[in-house]
Parts: sequence; structure tokens; C-alpha cells
Amino acid sequence: MSGPLNGIKVVDASAIVSGPLATMMLADQGADVIKLEPIEVGDTLRLSPFSRGGLTSFYANCNRNKRAIAVDLTQEEGLEIARRLIAEADVFVQNWRPGAADRLGLGEEALRAINPNLIYCSISGYGPDGPYSQRRVYDPIIQGLSGHVAVQLNPEVPIPDLVRNIVADKSSAYTAAQAITAALFARERGAGGQHIDIPMIDASLAFFWPDGMLAHTFAGEDKPSGLTLYQIYRLSKTSDGHLIYFAATDSEMHGLFRALGHPEWIEDPRFGAAASRSDIENATALGEKIETAMLAETTEVLLARMLEEDVPVGPVLDLDQLFTDPQLGHNNSILEFEHPTAGRYHQARPAARFSETAQNPKRRMPPLHGEHTEEVLGELGYRQSDLDRLKANSTILIPD
Repeated sequence: MSGPLNGIKVVDASAIVSGPLATMMLADQGADVIKLEPIEVGDTLRLSPFSRGGLTSFYANCNRNKRAIAVDLTQEEGLEIARRLIAEADVFVQNWRPGAADRLGLGEEALRAINPNLIYCSISGYGPDGPYSQRRVYDPIIQGLSGHVAVQLNPEVPIPDLVRNIVADKSSAYTAAQAITAALFARERGAGGQHIDIPMIDASLAFFWPDGMLAHTFAGEDKPSGLTLYQIYRLSKTSDGHLIYFAATDSEMHGLFRALGHPEWIEDPRFGAAASRSDIENATALGEKIETAMLAETTEVLLARMLEEDVPVGPVLDLDQLFTDPQLGHNNSILEFEHPTAGRYHQARPAARFSETAQNPKRRMPPLHGEHTEEVLGELGYRQSDLDRLKANSTILIPD
């Protein structure tokens, strides 16, 4: 067996990131994922920068371990190809705007008629209905509507900012992948097929909520007060750079004091205990003292001292340094691949490690546009004469 989802077949009609990243996780875990793309340019990520050998890095990062076919779903014969694929599938994933699948003939009701046990997953910006449901949407808009932008405030430059990666898309992808596997598990226990709706705005809010809404969790007149993580999180300047430390317990704070050369702060009634440090005036005074002490030393010296005192601390690595970090190297966290046309490239290793059903991220390379059209349609029973005719009338794309 190769992966815990070996034997599961997924038809992926989604594009960009929220759907493709979700189905790539399923593919890494052994599912046979067939990516259904338009014949013109395919998934829009194929047009993104950082391109080589017919492959872009953005597409590769969301589509390994899949087979790709290119079909024109606006033609009846193209739609029939999709239906035949889905009739044999366990899962269908799309992230079209609400209503588009129904208009195309690939809505849940239509597909349930040909595959009653299908797990049908719809990913959308805002959900299937409601005041925003028909708006076009991308990740940064969802960030603004789910709290992420509101808390990206550096106290030195208190202007809201975006999280500079697609956190809304990726949190939606992880939500979808988990929900799909849960639905497959429920089906195994007799629940049958079902429809999963994943609104990105809900997935992003749920991802943000555990820590982002600390000050807004309790309701009523007697809401408790305190400092939130977004008020505390920050980089610490040294004489020649930055460090990131986080001291939550008394023992960690005392270690920090010793590392900074100020063990006397341990006995200071304002700073020695967590209860005293929670006072805003005391916290402000301590913050100023720590800042001054850190600016007097280099990053290298402070890092060594804090590690010696068992303070949670780490450097700020630039992206090139990720490839040489000792722990990432030990974990084999960054994998190298050799694509037949795009050459050498890197991917992050799937984080989950299964003791008995190991994932295999190198099972298949990210596919070129239409790379597996002939192979997959052959498995559906299409003859070579059928493929030649469908290619000639631009229903399918088979690369030369």
C-alpha cells in the first residue's frame, strides 16, 4: 500500500490554490487524483511567474502526484468525459462560483444521480448563498474580512497590513482535505455520499479565531481583560539584527533575565512573577528594559545565552537559509525532485508521517498541461479513433 488513501479516486476540477492544495494532500496520501483543466491554458497557476520547461513553481507546489487531463466542458462530449470520470470516483472537488456547477451540469444533484456515494466538495469564497456569494474573490479580500489584516500591526508602524502569504486559501485547503477524509470515513461506516461546503471566509475565520479573537471570546458586561498574542508578538532588535523569543512561564522569564545579564530582575516585585508582569505599567517598564539590554548585544551572543538558559528563541532565517538549517536538514523537510522538462526543483515534505502507510510525495511529478489526457481516457474505454476525433474538434488536448 502506498499511502492511507490508496484506492481512493478523486476528480479535481478546482483551480488556483484552495482546491488544488487540498487535493494534492489527498494525492500525497495515496489517492489517484485526476485534475480536470480547460484546454486553453489550464489552471490559471500555469500562467504564474517562475516558469521553466512548461511548469511554474506555483502550479508545481499545489499539483504534484496528480494526473492532468485537458477537456472543454462547454462541449457535450467534454461534459460526458467528466461525467464518466466522476461516475467512477469517490470524490469530486470544485471551487467555482456558486451556481456555476449547476449551470454546467456538474452540480451535486446531477452527479448524485450517476454516483450516489460520491463525496462532493464545493469550495467558494463566501458560501453557496448570502449577500456576498456572487462576488469574485481572492485570498487578500478574505484576509480583510476574517480578522487577519486587523491584527497585522507592528507597534512601531501601526498600519494594518496583509499576511504576506495566502493564509485564507491555504487554511481553506487544509479544511477541505480534512473534511473530505472525514466524509470518506463516515461513508465507510454507512453514512453514504454527502456534500461538503467550504466557504473560504468561514475557514479563514475558524483558522484565525483560537488566538486572534482572545479579547472577543467572552461576551457580556464583565468581559475579562489582558494582552492578546497579536499585541505581544514581535521581533526583538539586537545590536546587529533580530531575534524571536517567547517566554511564557516564570522559569523562562527568569532564564531570559539571566541571559540578558540582569538576574536581579528575578527579585524585582514588578517582574519576578507572572501576576505582576500582567500589570500594564509593569509590562511596559519591563519591555523597555529588555529592549535596552538586547540592543547592547549581538544576535549571535544573545542566541547562545538564551539557548543556554532554555529560553524559547530562534533566529530570523531568510528564505535561502531554510535550505541549510540543521533541523530542517535533519528532518529532510525540503525535498529535491527532477522533472523531465522543468529540471531540478524543491518541495516541502508532507508534514504528517504515517508509520504503516507512508506518504510518497515523489510518486508523480506535477503534470504538464493535458499530459495524461490520452492515458486517462483510455482507461475510460475511449479508442484511439475517439481520441483523434475529440482532439481534432478541440474537445480535448493531447500534447504532441
